[in-house]
Amino acid sequence: MSEANPRLLHSPVLVLNATYEPINVTAARRAIVLVLKGVATTEEENGAFMHSARLAIRIPSVIRLTHFRRIPYQTRALSRKNILMRDRYTCQFCGKVFPAGDLTLDHVIPRSRGGHTDWDNLVACCHSCNNLKGDRLPDESGLKLLRPPRPFTLHTSRQLMRMMGSSDESWRKYLFY
Repeated sequence: MSEANPRLLHSPVLVLNATYEPINVTAARRAIVLVLKGVATTEEENGAFMHSARLAIRIPSVIRLTHFRRIPYQTRALSRKNILMRDRYTCQFCGKVFPAGDLTLDHVIPRSRGGHTDWDNLVACCHSCNNLKGDRLPDESGLKLLRPPRPFTLHTSRQLMRMMGSSDESWRKYLFY
């Protein structure tokens, strides 16, 4: 299959359970596969097409699973990307928003003082705040956290879906703005 713009296959698609509950965000390519297999139906389209030799397929922006799937309690992998997304690419000390490349991860309680590398101790931090904090606790360096770090939860996941879908009007009615 070929398409006019290869980036369209990587565009985000909201995945709904059979009950219309938002459960995930996937790439358009995966969403198309789910629709073609009959596992999901297209609820909303983004207006673009993907063409093969015999057919043109509309690229979905929202799909719904045809059968209800019980979603077990899920945790996200602890990763730089997930910490930055949880903290919305915002330095948790100065409150400024930065591109991912301009942020570091900071251990609120430094590892040298017994701090662990986990969801409850890592925050997004800009280079200047990280240098200012150094190997100290935030209050020792005159810094204050905007909000305490928390594990990635279903609530966090829904917030991220809202943030990702804020530019796509078709997601709004499914994400309860």
